[in-house]
Amino acid sequence: MASKKALLLTEGYHGMISQVEGIAKALKAEFHHKIVRLNWPWNYIPPKFTPISQTVLKDKNYINDNEKIDLIISCGRKSVIPSIILKNRNKKNITIHIQDPKVNFSNFDLIIAPEHDSLNGENVISSKGAIHYITQEEIKKSQSYLEDKTENKKIVSLILGGPNKYCNFSIGELTKIFNEIKTNFISKGYKAFIIPSMRTPKKTIEIATKEFINDGYVVNSIDKQAYLSSLALATNIVITCDSTSMISECAFTKKPIYIFHLPFKRTSNRIEKFHDEFENRKITQKFSDHIDLIEWQYESLDEAKRISGILKERIIEGLNESR
Repeated sequence: MASKKALLLTEGYHGMISQVEGIAKALKAEFHHKIVRLNWPWNYIPPKFTPISQTVLKDKNYINDNEKIDLIISCGRKSVIPSIILKNRNKKNITIHIQDPKVNFSNFDLIIAPEHDSLNGENVISSKGAIHYITQEEIKKSQSYLEDKTENKKIVSLILGGPNKYCNFSIGELTKIFNEIKTNFISKGYKAFIIPSMRTPKKTIEIATKEFINDGYVVNSIDKQAYLSSLALATNIVITCDSTSMISECAFTKKPIYIFHLPFKRTSNRIEKFHDEFENRKITQKFSDHIDLIEWQYESLDEAKRISGILKERIIEGLNESR
């Protein structure tokens, strides 16, 4: 397949960027990324009630008049309308939406949604967890980034999410997870890498820095290289339950992954189904007061590669033949 040019549309969150870039890279497409911003009140209104009109868009120039685009890969609620607008402008554009668009599926050539969303349709492909941008080459390239932070070969990487509408990310819960890291890992000769995400509050990073001043290294800003390096160097990974995207990224490593389950503020059947699925596949285990530090085996989860193969067969090559 000849190299394609792709426009990526998201709301700018890590999980969304990781997914659209993961598909673009797996398709070996040249791509650039646009953050979608909607005018008030449309930024609060579901896509099915939003008019297909440029009046809802803050930025109306997603594609320059002289720019050739083959693929539009979108993810998230706010990216639905601009993707449909661009498809209506040029029917030859192939539109791929990731996650449930909450509008008629026929608006897109293909929809990719995780199994725990339970979407069905002729143009729907189900993924095991979330698609992501991580590759073996990127992890290997970043490995040395944190190597000088500890000489210890036994490393636990703690990946922290942050508050959302579902999980209680309180100081008490943070204290609990830090104590459990010390009990289960530090007391057994491990050092810890603490990696924040875009949603991790500054206060959380400050507390972690004090807690692990002698027991590891705390990354105090959003640092992709540090994140990838921590995955490369870790012998074990602990991650908070709130981010299905980061859990899916960690599952690419084939390393033991422990999930710290935060109390629900609001029950989510989707999130519970996701965690049940990953436990049943022997990818993750629950992280609790006392765990047995054992290694378990599972296949690297590389859904971007698998799904890109389906895309090439069902969508891109098929549409090329019809042109």
